[in-house]
Amino acid sequence: MPATASAAPATPPPAAPAPVRRSRRSRKKPLVFTVLLVISVLMALPFVELLISSLRPAAETSSDTWLPSVLDWHNYADAVRTIPFWRFGRNSLILSVVNALLTTLSSALVGYGFARLRAPGKSLLFGLLISTMMVPQIVTLIPTYLLFAQLGMVGTYWPWVLWGSAGAPYAIFLYRQFFSSFPKELEEAAVIDGAGRIRVFFQIFLPLSRPLMVTAFVLAFNAVWGDFIAPNLLLDQSNTTLAVGVGQGYVNDKGFPVPNLLAGGAVLYLVPVILLFLAAQRSYVRGFVNSGLK
Repeated sequence: MPATASAAPATPPPAAPAPVRRSRRSRKKPLVFTVLLVISVLMALPFVELLISSLRPAAETSSDTWLPSVLDWHNYADAVRTIPFWRFGRNSLILSVVNALLTTLSSALVGYGFARLRAPGKSLLFGLLISTMMVPQIVTLIPTYLLFAQLGMVGTYWPWVLWGSAGAPYAIFLYRQFFSSFPKELEEAAVIDGAGRIRVFFQIFLPLSRPLMVTAFVLAFNAVWGDFIAPNLLLDQSNTTLAVGVGQGYVNDKGFPVPNLLAGGAVLYLVPVILLFLAAQRSYVRGFVNSGLK
């Protein structure tokens, strides 16, 4: 019998031409844009409601209407006069800036050590450091208060100085990831020229990490500026922060909160954070991108 001819291998279907693939992508863009727009609007609604409440007259605080009949701009002036707004704001600014500067530098030092130095148990220590990010602050607040009370630091700003000097786990993680991507030849060339570890850090690694430094500073600044629990527990009325003043100061004679003044104070309270983010937005985003290279 004649040998049967072997079946020819099946040829793969031709790939879709580039214009077809581009058209599919272009059809997905409106859908993605719509989803992002809806999410952005939902996230912005609380801030819009806060702004509207800050301009609502006192007589309409219990009204069911969403928009006030008249925009009362005097709420901002009354919010500033009702509490020592500028003194509380100065206290918050001092604490936030000092803590953010210390956190940025100390986290960079620790991140450099985890990324570039060799030591026994380094991986274990780094794992323990990262695990502390899972512990809520409220869990360690009472033991921290007792420790600071024994040291005589309650009512002072020293707790924020010590917290900043100890670094922040998330900032340390970002620095460690960023410094790990540096080539070894860069560090070896500096060591050959006679530079020590500290000089290599301050003259090579730290200047190259400016976007990440901005990111760490903004994160630390926002953490202290927006903290209500720690200042309320560790500070007194004379040196407390703006977060505590806004949260507790706008009450009437019967102890009930005044919604329009509370909203006006909250809007003014957000202004420094918004300005800081707008000023550091480009470096802030670049810091996150660079820290994820490796």
